[in-house]
Amino acid sequence: MPALGGGIYYKNMDYKIDLPSKPKKVFEEGNKGVYEISGLYAGYGHTLGNSLRRIILSSIPGAGITSVKIEGVPHEFSKISGIKEDVITILLNLKKVRFKMNTDEPQTARISASGIAVVTAKDIEAPSQVEIMNGKEHLATLTSKESKLNIEFTVEKGLGYVSREELKKDKVSIGSIVLDAVFTPIRKVNYEVENMRVGDRTDYNRLRFSIETDGSITPAKALEKSIETMIHHLKAIIGFQEKEEVKIEKKSVGKKETDEEAIGEEEETVSRKEIEGGDKEVLKTRVQDLELSVRTLNALESAGIRTLGGLAKKKESDLMEIEGAGKKAVQEIKRALGNYGLILK
Repeated sequence: MPALGGGIYYKNMDYKIDLPSKPKKVFEEGNKGVYEISGLYAGYGHTLGNSLRRIILSSIPGAGITSVKIEGVPHEFSKISGIKEDVITILLNLKKVRFKMNTDEPQTARISASGIAVVTAKDIEAPSQVEIMNGKEHLATLTSKESKLNIEFTVEKGLGYVSREELKKDKVSIGSIVLDAVFTPIRKVNYEVENMRVGDRTDYNRLRFSIETDGSITPAKALEKSIETMIHHLKAIIGFQEKEEVKIEKKSVGKKETDEEAIGEEEETVSRKEIEGGDKEVLKTRVQDLELSVRTLNALESAGIRTLGGLAKKKESDLMEIEGAGKKAVQEIKRALGNYGLILK
């Protein structure tokens, strides 16, 4: 049987699982693309398709609005004089605005409008590190000459969807309205599987992805990142975790010991993950070398955590107690540790 991209051979057996081809571009225009992976072993189309689709939706970083402060508005159920939309509608419109951020630090953007006007996303005053992807998005309509609209909001990087309840766990300034954050840059992703012929067999799979993004990332890059993420996770779980018992002798101090007296001597059995080969060096990796945001790095630095080994010794509850390290920071740290095959204590 001809192999499309090599194969996986099994010892003492005369058969193999052929490897598929690399992704091929079928169609690409703007922020939409269709890509195809051919020669998948029977049944692998749905195995890979479903896994990659879930990763594309949940694990591609993007940017979104997390909190909003509107001048003269105490809560989201208010109505602003001289503005057609109520506050809830304005907030929903703001959530539709898509951003591309060139920094990991949260950024503050503003909208200032007065008089009779139609406010769109292109009226947003944003820092140079923030790019607005859909400037035509409608936000609000000012209906009188006395109308005023002043909005300040925070744009942050993140993954997938984060509820306002999770975001409220971090410190929020007085007067701010916390939003459900839609970070994912993916608008739509679907896959389909069809049979194809390889050699004498007709049950091999062809996997086709249709991806649409918000423009902050290309669909091809989104597919590539999802494949890389899956590979990192699969590499991390190759083999089984082994434990070894290390005997540590503790002797009491202050009394003279004799052959008859074994005062204060005890054995303590410590279970730890076996460090193989160069993994000992991995634990010495400095946290600055990890792909963490500046905010998270500063929090770890203030807590005296400077190496990967020191970080892996911490529990999730320990990290949550560090000032400046909220739920998002903990998730970020878990991902960084996972890239090295490590977990929190």
